[in-house]
Amino acid sequence: MASAQRDYYDILAVPRTATGDEIKKAYRRLARQYHPDLHSGPKKAQMEQKFKELNEAHEVLGDPETRKKYDRYGHRWQEGEAYERARQQAGSGAGADMGPEFAFGGEQDFGDIFETIFGRGSRTGSGSAFRGFTTPGEDLETGVELTLREVLTGVSRRIRLAEKVPCQACGGTGDQRGRPCTTCGGTGGQTEHRTIEVKIPAGVQDGTRVRVAGKGATGRNGGKRGDLYLRVHIKPDRVFRREGADLHVTLPVWSWEAALGAEVLAPTLADPVRVKVPPGSRADSKLRLKGKGLPTAAGGRGDLFYTLQIVMPTSLTDEDRKLYEQLGRARHPDPRADLLLQAGHS
Repeated sequence: MASAQRDYYDILAVPRTATGDEIKKAYRRLARQYHPDLHSGPKKAQMEQKFKELNEAHEVLGDPETRKKYDRYGHRWQEGEAYERARQQAGSGAGADMGPEFAFGGEQDFGDIFETIFGRGSRTGSGSAFRGFTTPGEDLETGVELTLREVLTGVSRRIRLAEKVPCQACGGTGDQRGRPCTTCGGTGGQTEHRTIEVKIPAGVQDGTRVRVAGKGATGRNGGKRGDLYLRVHIKPDRVFRREGADLHVTLPVWSWEAALGAEVLAPTLADPVRVKVPPGSRADSKLRLKGKGLPTAAGGRGDLFYTLQIVMPTSLTDEDRKLYEQLGRARHPDPRADLLLQAGHS
């Protein structure tokens, strides 16, 4: 038995009287709490599910029009809307009697409602009673891969889609003069390919769904198109490691740059910048550039962190060797003294 879907208002933890701004603020707050990138281990999978529910709830309640439909019909608002249009169209026919209004307070099997009103043929679409009624097209979903730079700036992408459309030879009935349609094999549909261009906004999060309204499957008998959902996957980068909206880079520096301090050129997702390495810097110490990370769900920017990696020259000139020998003869504290003491060697 399928489990009932959670109420979208409960998911966002807002009352049904919440304003649009209150819904947006609740979404942003919970998005920061549940984002999978902020969790690890077994909890990460749990957060991924919660984050998916959160995005689904926001997509519906964040749009005033779809919110009205959800408030009226519940989770099956798309079917309820199609039923209402069909009921109104049938009611406008000569002498048509649709019977009493249906209440949509709970989940309804709209297929059974159609069947009750129009007969069994209405459920399959092959009966003449239902062929004239408009129904919206199905929603489509496809994956899209983005680079970190595309996440930073936003990007336009050409998306190739394959969708089922009514067979033109038989009008989507699957029947030709009492026999299965030879064009579609009796299925009533054909596969059609199309390419569309969509704009993906900056700051999109990994694993989220971006809704592109009206770019889904074609509706029946002039019904409006469904929506297209893009499932976003952010590709790993060779230089930048992402942790939520923060970015991390391993920055190599020479030993003398770490000892004496230096100003070095370092990469960002935009143009390179010059950063100051403080004198006496140690390996694995971090430098932070505030606001140079990725956009956040709250509208800000993450930070960029450089982890220092001290490197040594692979070969030495005679002058280099003399300088290192001179440095080696100078008196310095033993850097291994604490290690030996902790190991019990006094």
